Amino acid sequence: MRVMLVHPSALMYSEIFLRLEPLGLERVAAAARAAGHEVRVVDLQVLPHSLLEREMRSFAPEALGISLNYLANIPEAIDIAREVKSASPGCFVFFGGHSVSFIAEHVLEQAEGAVDAIVRGEGEPAVAPLLEAARYGGLNTVPGVVCADGRGPAPRLLDGLDDLPPARDLMRRRNRYFIGELDPCASIEFTRGCPWDCSFCSAWTFYGRSYRKASPEAAAEEMATIREPNVFIVDDVAFIRPEHGHGIAAELERRRIRKQYYLETRSDVLLRNEEVFERWTRLGLRYMFLGMEAIDAEGLDLYRKRVSPDENFRALEAARRMGIMVAINLIVDPAWDEEQFRLVREFALSVPEIVHLTVMTPYPGTEIWHTEARQLTTRDYRLFDIQHAVVPTKLPLDVFYRELVRTQGVLNRKHLGLSNAFGAMGVLGRNLLRGQTNFARMLWKFSRVYNPERQMADHRRPVRYELPLPTRRDTTPQRQDLYIHTKPQSTRRRAADPEPDGV
Repeated sequence: MRVMLVHPSALMYSEIFLRLEPLGLERVAAAARAAGHEVRVVDLQVLPHSLLEREMRSFAPEALGISLNYLANIPEAIDIAREVKSASPGCFVFFGGHSVSFIAEHVLEQAEGAVDAIVRGEGEPAVAPLLEAARYGGLNTVPGVVCADGRGPAPRLLDGLDDLPPARDLMRRRNRYFIGELDPCASIEFTRGCPWDCSFCSAWTFYGRSYRKASPEAAAEEMATIREPNVFIVDDVAFIRPEHGHGIAAELERRRIRKQYYLETRSDVLLRNEEVFERWTRLGLRYMFLGMEAIDAEGLDLYRKRVSPDENFRALEAARRMGIMVAINLIVDPAWDEEQFRLVREFALSVPEIVHLTVMTPYPGTEIWHTEARQLTTRDYRLFDIQHAVVPTKLPLDVFYRELVRTQGVLNRKHLGLSNAFGAMGVLGRNLLRGQTNFARMLWKFSRVYNPERQMADHRRPVRYELPLPTRRDTTPQRQDLYIHTKPQSTRRRAADPEPDGV
């Protein structure tokens, strides 16, 4: 079959800070191609909608799949599905991805026949049997698939990460992918899954707390094929197992592969495995994202981070010693008042690290979706992007956004303003000489993207598609009830191995 895979447009924060290659979609494309299908990929983060329209006419796909890792993209995806079905009624249209997995039946109903199937769970093991069923029938027998005839068997986990490396050759305008000054930047996956259970996160509920690792040899072999000088390691928590991090490092050293790296990890993992991170700084590790989420013990307990403020600050000191620039994430609670915003601004200006703010958002698939006592003030998918408030704010909403943008603006001037641009002139010059303008553009885009008037206007847009109402529970739901994947019996001991103490 001729198969077209589509990634929707960039979200609000991707307009400035980063734009990452759709690694999951590239892996699904590789699986479909390995099954004998002709595949094209259109990434609307970097390509115009007009190109999608032209390729629908020239390529005439028999199947079209849209990746939905983010709730905010669901209205765009449904509209694309309607347009495709109107122009090509025989085209088989399917959705898949992290966020849509938790509300598949609801989205299928909202699409009103424009979507033939939704894949729950990992896409690589599902895409070949899905496309076969699209041609010969039996959609409701495919593991992980939801269709008009019902839900198929439980979704399957990918057997291993070593097979079917991403089909990066199908991507166009790869020079548009970047994260901060790492411009351009590719992405790579060393592990999949997370053994922690933070209440605001759906990574662990999606994977059923399973945890899989690519072999060091396969990881290094894939790295050797990446042309970009910069690489973002997309693991939820990098280097949980020190022997795995050392193993990949040894393979990269043996092959003399030199890149600049950006990764995400936890404070306690960094403190426990400092030798691994020190080794990676010698390989080119320059940036690290730490999800601190809160600067006090009360906030950390609320989000069940299972770390203390002391561990967080010791981790920052360790990263400074290693010469790693850290980006800290703090979760803004809509219950904050002006004083709490002021305290965060004070903290952010007192440390050398980059500080990012995200708004506390109950997402389907998270515990707080079911236990958050505050009622949703909106069910507009487009506002579920961690940049808008979707539960009641203590401050008037316009004042909340004013304080949020004011705080973000202080942080922007600290790291991305004109004075910082002069300090980063060497980086800018090198990027511009290579024709890379993403980092340069982001230095002056902040006020055009982040402003209270825009955020308030977003709340006033007509709403066509809405999230389902959460099922409220007086007690924490059973974990199995939240899982998309459940761990196969053969992998239970191995998957549980990296779980932290007390979890």
